[in-house]
Amino acid sequence: QVQLVESGGGSVPAGGSLRLSCAASGYGFNTVCLAWFRQAPGKEREGVAAIDLTRSSNYANSVKGRFTISLDNAKNTLYLQMNSLQPEDTAMYFCAAVYRSGRCRLDRYDYNYWGQGTQVTVSS
Repeated sequence: QVQLVESGGGSVPAGGSLRLSCAASGYGFNTVCLAWFRQAPGKEREGVAAIDLTRSSNYANSVKGRFTISLDNAKNTLYLQMNSLQPEDTAMYFCAAVYRSGRCRLDRYDYNYWGQGTQVTVSS
C-alpha cells in the first residue's frame, strides 16, 4: 500500500518561492510514476509535473522553467521546487503515484495513490 504525505505549503507574495515535499512509502523499486497535481477552487485537478525512478520528468507548459520536480530515493521523498510563483498558482497541491512503465503522464486518471494535499496561496 503506497502512502503519500505532503508538506511545505504556505502563503507567499507573487514572485516568491516554495518547496513542497511528499514523503512516500510502501512502493518498491519497480516501475512507478510520481507526480504533483493541483486543484484550484471550482477547477479540475491538473497535472503539474511527473517523474519516474530514472528521473525522467514531464512538466505542464504553465510551469516549465519555474517549477522543478525531483526525487530523493534515499529519503523516499518527492519534491517540487516552485519559483517565480504567481497568483494563478494558488491551489491545493497533491502528490500522486501509480505503478506503470513508459513515460509518466500528467493525466489524473492514471494515478491511483494520492496524498491529502497541501495548500499554496500566492498573493498579488
